[in-house]
Amino acid sequence: MKLILDAPFQALWQGQDPFAAVERLDGQVYRELEGRRTLRTEVAGRGYFVKIHRGIGWGEIAKNLLSARAPVLGAGQEWRALQRLHQAGVPTMTAVAYGERGANPASQHSFIITEELAPTIDLEQFSLNWREQPPAPRLKRALIAEVAQMTGRMHRAGVNHRDCYICHFLLHTERPVTADDLRLSLIDLHRAQTRHAVPRRWRDKDLAGLYFSVLNIGLTQRDLLRFLKIYFQRPLRDILRDEAALLRWLERKGARLLARYQRKYAPGAQA
Repeated sequence: MKLILDAPFQALWQGQDPFAAVERLDGQVYRELEGRRTLRTEVAGRGYFVKIHRGIGWGEIAKNLLSARAPVLGAGQEWRALQRLHQAGVPTMTAVAYGERGANPASQHSFIITEELAPTIDLEQFSLNWREQPPAPRLKRALIAEVAQMTGRMHRAGVNHRDCYICHFLLHTERPVTADDLRLSLIDLHRAQTRHAVPRRWRDKDLAGLYFSVLNIGLTQRDLLRFLKIYFQRPLRDILRDEAALLRWLERKGARLLARYQRKYAPGAQA
């Protein structure tokens, strides 16, 4: 068993079974699946996000492996990713409780609780009207630079996200957002993988997700090149030469993802 409790849960659950106590937490439920529950709760007036994993069974594990997808086996994936990102200086969530019980990955009971990041808005919502109402150029460049730096540091730290879209970059709004004063945090790391180094395949999948998620917000070719230069930390001439295959693949992959999204979510697509 693994158990780490910080304030306020260390005092709140004193003398209790934390694995039973976490199941009793109530609040707004964001996701309820057979093997995972996500909710927001409040303790002493502060908000926290709770993810509870109850095991997905050997059948679901086998189904994921047969379809070449890495299954999410518990809260440990997010816990390890958060620790690595903090070490690498990537702004992200702060975990205040983590527990894992049981050696069988199909039935393991685990949980992670993180401090709520508020007030914030995710970059997908923030950029929703950029085509009709373009942002100030300096602000747009500053946001691109920050996303590129954070993604680059994440990958160099050995973490790949697996859901790397701009909706998982939260922009803090406690102060007016300007090019000279902005702060982003990376969230939703329950599928993240942590290794000594990120395999190229997984790095490229993260980059494809990011590229897909900005296709319709009005970015220019120059904006995309600016991202690449900051992400790779190399001269643009070298990137265009050495990563030519990646850039072609990103364009094809982005187009396929966009077409799949439109088939699934376009008006009348479900008819």
